[in-house]
Amino acid sequence: MNEQNFQTRIGKGMVILAWIGVLGVLTLYFSRFLDQQHNPNQDLETAATTQFKQVQLQRNRAGHYVANGMINNKAVVFMLDTGATDISIPAHIAQKLKLRAGLKTPARTANGQIYVYATTLDRVSLGAIALNDVSANINPYMQGDQILLGMSFLKKLDFLQQGDQLFIRQY
Repeated sequence: MNEQNFQTRIGKGMVILAWIGVLGVLTLYFSRFLDQQHNPNQDLETAATTQFKQVQLQRNRAGHYVANGMINNKAVVFMLDTGATDISIPAHIAQKLKLRAGLKTPARTANGQIYVYATTLDRVSLGAIALNDVSANINPYMQGDQILLGMSFLKKLDFLQQGDQLFIRQY
């Protein structure tokens, strides 16, 4: 009786471990799937000629252009925002990037006026497109891990939207 009871307990334990394994694999699969839905531009399509460099972005399901990029050679996630004057970086990300907070200045947002800290980024890149000495701000009120890629970067580039695609060119 004891041996049969022991084998039953082992069998139940194996079934529980199998279910935990299946749930773990499903969790990994769906988290990657959801991440790809939010940021379909993790591997940017880049074209380069002697005249220009071009990056092609796909709009996500929410209608935003989210893409992987680099600030000072460190990986970040951008959300393009043509309504933002500068690149706006959440304070916790600025700390990881070791950015220096400069002059405290007022900024108008959709939620009203706030105060941000001016900074200059040595290098900002989106795929093959790269700019040096780009103005930005450190925003202590921003939550999340996305950086708003504003007009301090975008105004130096040409961009064209066709359907769900955005083509950004640097001449």
